[in-house]
Amino acid sequence: MLLAPGATGWITKYEDLLNKGEIIVSVEKPKGLSLEHFAHLHLSQSGIVFGFPTELLFATEVDGNSWTTEEKLTLLLFESHLFIFVLNGGDAVNDFDEFIASLLAFYGKHNAPTVSKLMSFFKKESTVEKLENILEKRTDIKLNLRDNALWVNYLSNSFVYLDVILYHEYIKTNKTIVESNYEELALDVLKTIVFTGYSDGELQAAEKAMFDVFLASANLNDQRKKQALYYIKNGASLTDLSAIFSHIWMFKRFLIDISVLTIYTNQETLVNEKDFLLKFCDFLHIPREELNETIVTIEQFVLNHADKISFLQNKNAVEHLYGNVSKRWIKILGRNKDKLALELKQSKELMLLIKKSTNQELTKEEKEKVKTQFLDLLKTMPAITIFMLPGGALLLPIVMKIIPDLIPSAFRDNEIDD
Repeated sequence: MLLAPGATGWITKYEDLLNKGEIIVSVEKPKGLSLEHFAHLHLSQSGIVFGFPTELLFATEVDGNSWTTEEKLTLLLFESHLFIFVLNGGDAVNDFDEFIASLLAFYGKHNAPTVSKLMSFFKKESTVEKLENILEKRTDIKLNLRDNALWVNYLSNSFVYLDVILYHEYIKTNKTIVESNYEELALDVLKTIVFTGYSDGELQAAEKAMFDVFLASANLNDQRKKQALYYIKNGASLTDLSAIFSHIWMFKRFLIDISVLTIYTNQETLVNEKDFLLKFCDFLHIPREELNETIVTIEQFVLNHADKISFLQNKNAVEHLYGNVSKRWIKILGRNKDKLALELKQSKELMLLIKKSTNQELTKEEKEKVKTQFLDLLKTMPAITIFMLPGGALLLPIVMKIIPDLIPSAFRDNEIDD
């Protein structure tokens, strides 16, 4: 199945693949989650929240080996908008023209300078061609940054997620939103990086580098850019955030993500910053329990893509991050040590596979067995049901390393039984 998001006509080709059933759009929200909460968790697994395309949402069978990162992100941005459209009641196949029209109308109200220029420059282009050019411009951001900027390899286009958040608001409010307010949102993200960085009293070089990456990719007008530079020089506080966006849950949750990421740029343990993060959650009226969800989601993403991220290719940095994550999970698992040991003793095959994983690589089939059986086990242990989140199984390698040392007696007992 071929599709080339870097060439003209790829949206038309995407529609053709949809009509033929070669791309299937299926969106099922689980019970117990709000529409926005489900959307954010689901999109987090694709990488678009962090500006790095890890997996597509629907065109998973398309051969994308020859695509550039920007091309893959362009397609992921398009699919994320389609996901939002379907989640709000649209039909990907029967309402495709309506989707394209609504997306183009949305970008017509977008206030990023480059989008405004494109909407006037491509007046003679077809609807689809206009949209292709807009999406390409939203992801193809040329940066001139220091080589050692920690997050440059995968956060340079992170602001495209703001487009997804705003499109959701546009659809949800029946297109009554007058302006997209993208620049105001982007400025709030930059403020968040600043006051998170200063939360320990001093802005570190790594945190300043992250700010530089975001500022370069924000596409702000000159006035907003001056405001951003003022904040990085003089500091910012929670009260500097724009109150007009207090009703947009997905944006507030995104700010929590950015705050956690800012702390991770300096490779520090989150323990020292936990009070600040909890205070930030309270300020945004985000339930405190969602902070752990955010932390785990970001840890999953960073650890799973360490080989593609410049600063994590440093062995010491990887060990540092794994160490911080492991310590936290030792505490969580330790509190459930007796229950975990009992459940493992009753799951002989799972225990043997975990033991095997400490000495050798498991096969694909064995890994799937561990994932399935371990998730079943965790259903009886509410304290660690964070694994039930989308992508939660990505933490299994860490947990599997911890368990043998945490409850060795259970493993010895099993060996006697065998």
